[in-house]
Amino acid sequence: MTIVERASSKISLALQDAAWLRALVRRGEFGLIGLALLAGMAAGGFVAVISSASAAVHYLAFGHHQLSNLAALEGPAQALAPAVGGLVLGLSGLLILGRRPRRPVDPIEANALHGGRMSIRDSLVISVQTVISNGFGASVGLEAAYTQMSSGFASWLGCVFRLRRADMRMLVACGSAGAIAAAFGAPLTGAFYAFELILGTYTPFALAPVGVAAIGGILVSRWLGLTGAFMGKVAAASTLTEADLLPLLILGIICAAFGIAIMRSVKLVESLFSWSGLPSAVRPAIGGLIVGGLAFGAPQALGSGHSALFDLLFGAGPPAAGVIMAALVLKSVASAISIGSGFRGGLFFASLFLGGLTGRLYAHGLGLIGPALVPDAWVCAVVGMAAFAVAIVGGPMTMSFLALETTGDVPLSLMLLGVSTIVSVIVRRAFGYSFATWRLHLRGESIRSAQDVGWIRDLTVAGLMRTDLASAPADLPIAEFVARFPLGSAQWVAAVDPSGRYAGLIFLPDAHLADREADAGRAAVAQVARFPDRTLTPDMNIMAAAQAFENSEAEALAVVDNDDDRRVLGLLTEAHVLRRYTEELDKARRNLSGEAWAADA
Repeated sequence: MTIVERASSKISLALQDAAWLRALVRRGEFGLIGLALLAGMAAGGFVAVISSASAAVHYLAFGHHQLSNLAALEGPAQALAPAVGGLVLGLSGLLILGRRPRRPVDPIEANALHGGRMSIRDSLVISVQTVISNGFGASVGLEAAYTQMSSGFASWLGCVFRLRRADMRMLVACGSAGAIAAAFGAPLTGAFYAFELILGTYTPFALAPVGVAAIGGILVSRWLGLTGAFMGKVAAASTLTEADLLPLLILGIICAAFGIAIMRSVKLVESLFSWSGLPSAVRPAIGGLIVGGLAFGAPQALGSGHSALFDLLFGAGPPAAGVIMAALVLKSVASAISIGSGFRGGLFFASLFLGGLTGRLYAHGLGLIGPALVPDAWVCAVVGMAAFAVAIVGGPMTMSFLALETTGDVPLSLMLLGVSTIVSVIVRRAFGYSFATWRLHLRGESIRSAQDVGWIRDLTVAGLMRTDLASAPADLPIAEFVARFPLGSAQWVAAVDPSGRYAGLIFLPDAHLADREADAGRAAVAQVARFPDRTLTPDMNIMAAAQAFENSEAEALAVVDNDDDRRVLGLLTEAHVLRRYTEELDKARRNLSGEAWAADA
């Protein structure tokens, strides 16, 4: 048993002796808010520790705490650092895979499919891997580690207090809210990150716990010395006019297309590595070699690009268009190679950097066409940051509030909200996924957001069906069948062939009507059997079952073990499926509106 497991066990035993405390949290909304504050404060601590650990690795590998601030690489040794980190990551991944073969669950997947349940051990592993990836220079951000560790702790906290499914999901969102708020020093950004990306919806009931968690994360991170470096550095007053609207909308469309291209390029890199036949353990090292080579052309290709964002876009003196173009191309390639080759991390910070570069380059291009067409270059950079981040990460409200809390410019934030909304619609219609859900899609999952669909998968035909379905031989004469099954004894009977395979479903009134016809009673009962080719299997979820009823226009279907053996296991009716589905939808609605808490109070 690990240290984490021993600590969790001891805390759980202690809480068993304090049942009143668990009852306070489970039955009172103030108790949940208290847990949310605890999760947010812990998130602030995790952000500070992870940031410090990454900076320490930066200094160890490159001799500099702010990696993307490097003016140039000092030599080949620094270019080899990403490859070394990739080798460490790959070899450690083999060791971890042997001990924990189950794939880790991130906060979005946990809330969408698993009722908010995450493994704190897996979260710790992912956080360490992300620190290694970012620390040794891979073009990934730390936000994945921030949210993974914070949400994992929040989920563990919910398990200790045995929270209900809806409350577990809420607490996971609180962990992420605290993490993002602490990372950017922006409570509204953290809160709406939780609403849009981790919960998948906004409800007034969620406002108090999520807001408290975001504030708690900021307070602790500042107390630990993390001041939210993103705040205040880009504060300026924009000069927006109505004529700027169309150019900025076009910039948003460009960022949407570019963001989709980045996500598809990650899949392309993964496919190339798979086609190469290289062992998965060495792929990050190969990717690191490429990223290190790209860094000779633009050191900003290393790391998340957090610090380089301000130097290139908001530092003293405007950068040349050639410098911006080189950084944009090389950073894009480095990000796709880093993720595609197997490094751990996210693209939140990288998307802000790429969007800022795109906006600044767009302003240069408009200036060549006609100076009167150019909005403020600083405005283009901020709009590009938000638009690109919406395309990659999602969350138009999140990015709009980030701009508001970062710049303090209300007119610009309103402009960004419009652009971000359009970008969100374009990406959703043209691509369908954010980066996080796209990665899940590549693994075979069908979710497009963190909205709770796990209950749909939990409601399977095996749990819904009746197992008392009677059966009769398909070649049994109708007259004998009627004698064996009089009206009122059953409604449905399964017909089976001599080998015991399903041959159809017999509706008793059909058989009794057929028996009244002359000489019909001598015919085999299979002649009145319905749906011989339409069945359900036990592993189908309620949505698949409802679709099967819709396609077959049946009011009842037999359940068989599989499509090959077709052994009858039971019966499921459409009415029962619809009733259970309605009940679960009503339960979800009550949880979202807070009615469940009111009922328990």
